[in-house]
Amino acid sequence: MAKIKAAKGSFGLLAACLLAAVVVAPTRAMVGGAPAAADGAGRSVVMILGSFGTACTATAIARDLLLTAAHCVQPGADYKLADRNAAGEPVLKDIARIERDPQFDLKRLFGHLATADVALVKLAQALPAKIPPAPLDDGSHAVAVGDRLIVAGYGVTVRGDGRTGGTVRAATLVATGQPGPLQIRLFDPGTKGVSAGLGACAGDSGAPAFRDDGGALAIVGVVSWSTGPKLSAGCGGLTGITPLTRYRAWIVDTARALGSPLTP
Repeated sequence: MAKIKAAKGSFGLLAACLLAAVVVAPTRAMVGGAPAAADGAGRSVVMILGSFGTACTATAIARDLLLTAAHCVQPGADYKLADRNAAGEPVLKDIARIERDPQFDLKRLFGHLATADVALVKLAQALPAKIPPAPLDDGSHAVAVGDRLIVAGYGVTVRGDGRTGGTVRAATLVATGQPGPLQIRLFDPGTKGVSAGLGACAGDSGAPAFRDDGGALAIVGVVSWSTGPKLSAGCGGLTGITPLTRYRAWIVDTARALGSPLTP
């Protein structure tokens, strides 16, 4: 997750940092120079900021409900939805409740092992109409090697820069390795993880990985981790996705319990 320096609970400072990032950050981001995606894959994607200076990506799946990674919304911190007012200025909106999949194990994630890295964020107010909910993939077709998925996030603009660009960016990545119900690995088809290419980076945690079925996008999973080229530390190599296959029932049931039932 991207770091923005701030004291605990200092959301005013976070807003100021976000404004600075929007103004001065380079135009390149998701790492590798992915294009802006205000429409299409980026329409349902938002940013969540934490009181410890963290930034993550989330996706609207109902009018007042977001899907993100469980490691993005850990206990002990406060979180806000980053938005803009009519004048285009950053504003922070309240979150009413956060639910993490009970199977999530942070130690497993840190150990690079598969875990239930999914969470739901209930908003205090409904999202504006300009941010439509995105559907979940029905899981009827497993992801196979060579399948193309679209990842859209608010991650850092340049490796090691530590700032988000305030702009959602999208990249089409390809499944590699042995994709399954526990983990999916993606890489830039142009670099294949050997040299630096397109991929998720800090701040893209929780970002959606979409399947594009004739122009209809559906969420297959969320971003959990990344590597640099040749499995080095960093980003621009592999993008690790936690697929929703095993956790879809929990998401649907929890959304209903939160009063935000998902559209079939």
